[in-house]
Amino acid sequence: MTPSRDISRLLDIMAQLRNPRSGCPWDLEQDFSTIAPYTIEEAYEVADAIARGDFDDLRDELGDLLLQVVYHARMAEEQNAFAFGDVVEAITRKMIRRHPHVFADAEGRLTPSDVKGAWERIKAEEKAERAARRPQAEPSHTSLLSSVKTGLPALARAMQLQRKASSVGFDWNDPRAVLHKIREEADEIEAALDRGDTGQLAEETGDLLFALVNLARHIGADPDMALRATNAKFERRFAYIERALAARGRSLEQTSLEEMDALWDEAKEKE
Repeated sequence: MTPSRDISRLLDIMAQLRNPRSGCPWDLEQDFSTIAPYTIEEAYEVADAIARGDFDDLRDELGDLLLQVVYHARMAEEQNAFAFGDVVEAITRKMIRRHPHVFADAEGRLTPSDVKGAWERIKAEEKAERAARRPQAEPSHTSLLSSVKTGLPALARAMQLQRKASSVGFDWNDPRAVLHKIREEADEIEAALDRGDTGQLAEETGDLLFALVNLARHIGADPDMALRATNAKFERRFAYIERALAARGRSLEQTSLEEMDALWDEAKEKE
């Protein structure tokens, strides 16, 4: 089998990998839940390639992400749920419906805010239609936060939950108030440490992270991108420590924490 620009070749490859008689043992063992983490990971790889401005890498990572869609669609087809073509049809229908100002006859031009408003309205209509197609269950309370997808990465979901709550006024008006909350959460972690309460420590750490996301939202920063930048900074400074030690004929294992801290400060000063 040779490479091809035709999506059908990729679909054939996945079908062969999932063939019970001649497929790949690893691929045959997978299901939706085991593949889902890879799907999330590939989306992050795409974001990383974009952040680095590496278009060769972006091409490859988009291919990896497309493979995830093909993988899930193939498993669904095996269960007679839907196939890849149904996925394509669903998204094309959705995009046409959500862009009536582009694909339908309409007079006049819409502003970006008009377009966003129409998009949200149509999304709400689609959600109501999906709910109507589902089997009816006992009436239950529908929270304002119900629309925030549980599959989002934790930082992104925290941001979305806070935005939803803020839309009805459940929010601080000043970033300094959030900063006060962060100090409060840090104090609670310290109290849990003093008590030796390991169970409470994880919960309090989660509260601190949630408060930090809130601060990022209030100052207009994306918490995920901010953390990515800090990760890169940490790697850069740690690499400086490694290079400096190598120049002295030393290894990390042969170096005290105090020496490494001093080199870390050197790296900070050089930046």
